[in-house]
Amino acid sequence: MAKVAGVDSSTQSCKVVVCDADTGEILAQAHAPHPAGTQAPAESWWQALCAAGDGLIDDVDAIAVAGQQHGLVALDSDGLPVRDALLWNDVRSAGAAEDLVAELGGPQAWADAVGSVPLAAFTVAKLRWMADHEPDLADRTHRIMLPHDYLTWRLRGAAAAPGNEPTTDRGDASGTGYWSPAAQHYRKDLLALAFRGRTPELPRVAGPAEAVGRTPAGALIAAGTGDNAGAALGLGIEDGDIVISLGTSGTVYTRSARPSADATGAVAGFADATGAFLPLVCTLNAALVLRSTAEMLGVDLPELERLARQAPQGAEGVVLLPYLSGERTPNLPHAAGSLHGLRPHAMRPSTIARAAFEGMLCNMAEALDHLRASGVPIRRVLLIGGAARSPLVADIAAQIFGVAVTVPEPTEYVALGAARQAAWALSGTSQVPCWPARTIAEIAAPDDNGTAGALIRTEYQRAREAVYGQ
Repeated sequence: MAKVAGVDSSTQSCKVVVCDADTGEILAQAHAPHPAGTQAPAESWWQALCAAGDGLIDDVDAIAVAGQQHGLVALDSDGLPVRDALLWNDVRSAGAAEDLVAELGGPQAWADAVGSVPLAAFTVAKLRWMADHEPDLADRTHRIMLPHDYLTWRLRGAAAAPGNEPTTDRGDASGTGYWSPAAQHYRKDLLALAFRGRTPELPRVAGPAEAVGRTPAGALIAAGTGDNAGAALGLGIEDGDIVISLGTSGTVYTRSARPSADATGAVAGFADATGAFLPLVCTLNAALVLRSTAEMLGVDLPELERLARQAPQGAEGVVLLPYLSGERTPNLPHAAGSLHGLRPHAMRPSTIARAAFEGMLCNMAEALDHLRASGVPIRRVLLIGGAARSPLVADIAAQIFGVAVTVPEPTEYVALGAARQAAWALSGTSQVPCWPARTIAEIAAPDDNGTAGALIRTEYQRAREAVYGQ
């Protein structure tokens, strides 16, 4: 039996799953934490991968890494990081993103060039911030990588050894802001624009099923991809499937045969890991909202859910704007979370708990609206991620989204997608291995034709407009 490993190197941790290459059956899995914060030493990701993979990946036949998108890993000529990596959720580059949009001629120019309009999260904006605030480090930067690129590189052994060519894939490259999904090539003019004339080396963009090397133990290494493209591959989504992922942050995405280019900046025109495209809307705040509210109330997550069930729909008029880490969609990088509609009768732990669930999901509903407005068909909505394991989340999501919501079997879909890509590269064929779909654990449908959910969204929108005018 051939075995493959998939790695999910996320913001918070590294997860490793080992699967049967033919059936997709998960044989083993483990995880290790990453340091907290919005920047981190790239070496810490490698240490976490080694810890999580200890005893699991030594005898696999192939391996692939799916990683958090956008992060900036800047290396010197010896292959060593010149600074800690800037993560996607670091918003210090918000002003740099605005400057870049203006310098190229506005949002439409960027959408036409690379399918997306830069925000603080994008690598291209982080490069501009680094060029302006750390010019000495920018001068030392010989090569730029993304998190999954760096780990794929390290898997081959001596990273800086001759012939160890850094690689990436189209799914992750499409989140940089200097690679065009439609044209399938780097825009080095945009790289130079962002980095004030500097043009460091970039990883070669490997094909979806390409093998890019071997580990010292002999395992084949697949190209890898970004985390959302990995989850899409793990789920095996088809046209019309909308995935809403509720991790620390939230994403809404779908598969498309055509590239997208949204000049509003809300929908990022990413590529996927199969040769198609992955239009995506991202928020900075999802499960983080629930964890933070539980901590504020001095309870754990199961107790937070129990409290929320005690309050009625609409939380008696209490609205939580969940912008705890600023926000990417809507583009409010310096915003903060806030509670609205407080009255003496509503100032109870149960209503605050309910408002946290509803606020998180109202924000995701607005992200879904952006994807819907771009013209993508909606056949079904799949809810995944840590927060999706809460039955209450699925119930409230169905009301607020106004559509039926299905919850696949909880598992590590990003790592599973990476493992499926590894099996694909190992097979040497043009077809993605046909692994069976995961069991649907729950289906929730809106009550009263979505009337209650519409009222909740109306109050949420009023609160947001009162504070931010949008």
